Amino acid sequence: MQLPGGRRAGAHLPMGFGLVRAAERAAAIGATTLQIFSDNPTAWRRRTEVPPEAAAFRSRLTDLDIGPVAIHAAYLVNLAGPDDALFEKSVAMVRHELAHASEYGARFVNVHTGSHRGSGLQAGIARIVDGLERATGNLDSTDDPQAPILVLENSAGGGAGIGSTVEELAMILDGADARGLGRQLAVCLDTAHLWGAGYNVAEPATIDDLILDFDRLIGLNRLAMIHLNDSTCERGSRHDRHTHLGDGMIGRAGLAHLLCHPSLSHVAYYLETPGMEDGLDAVNVARLTDLVLGRPLTTALPTATAGSSRTTSRKPRSAGEAA
Repeated sequence: MQLPGGRRAGAHLPMGFGLVRAAERAAAIGATTLQIFSDNPTAWRRRTEVPPEAAAFRSRLTDLDIGPVAIHAAYLVNLAGPDDALFEKSVAMVRHELAHASEYGARFVNVHTGSHRGSGLQAGIARIVDGLERATGNLDSTDDPQAPILVLENSAGGGAGIGSTVEELAMILDGADARGLGRQLAVCLDTAHLWGAGYNVAEPATIDDLILDFDRLIGLNRLAMIHLNDSTCERGSRHDRHTHLGDGMIGRAGLAHLLCHPSLSHVAYYLETPGMEDGLDAVNVARLTDLVLGRPLTTALPTATAGSSRTTSRKPRSAGEAA
């Protein structure tokens, strides 16, 4: 897979067969990046030690030239809400992921911005900034320029979610920068979330406007990751349901424009499309090449899968979403 400007793309792969197998699977399907969970994404409890194969995993990543690796933090994290107990657990979870990310060879720790749960936007943003300061403070690696970076992911906006607009993301980062956290933080834009929040990322011209706004308000140097996903939801619905590249309402033109945009060659792209554990990781990675070359999608879904529940996925409801 050759992408413009040498940019890298891959997928979030399941860990059921182990870390080393995940690295080897990424290489086998043509991926050059990889996103993983370091532990159960729907549980607070974290393992006390990294898996025994972590060193072998790092070695295989180097051998196979796969990176940057991203760890997606658990879905339970909500740094924005007013519940003190949940806030404390969320801070501890993010801090744990940052402290151990390098043991997985990970450059990024990706986390959802969370929901203010009715406390209001300003209170929620202030809470996030407090949480970011506590989660990153006094870690031994924070003075290392290669230390793991905490990457804040935009929201689709449902359930009082914060960070559904570039302006809200900028407000969070401005507050964090005022406390000296700037070098430790970056942004991930999820295309399905952008679509759900109302951004017309199906149209190249509006994507160009989005990128200009992001550069003006935040700076493109702080855009580290893009979760490249199609969506089955209506634009502006505030919902988040991923589907295979080119099979949803965003479609090929918008996804290809983001993937090939000349201003984004420094960004790492990660797929979070359905059925990764069923072999559909290879289908979607192959579709990246189709998008780059501007050709019809030559990699069809297996007949048994088309139309099944594996054609769409929604992340489990997190603590950052209202019930």
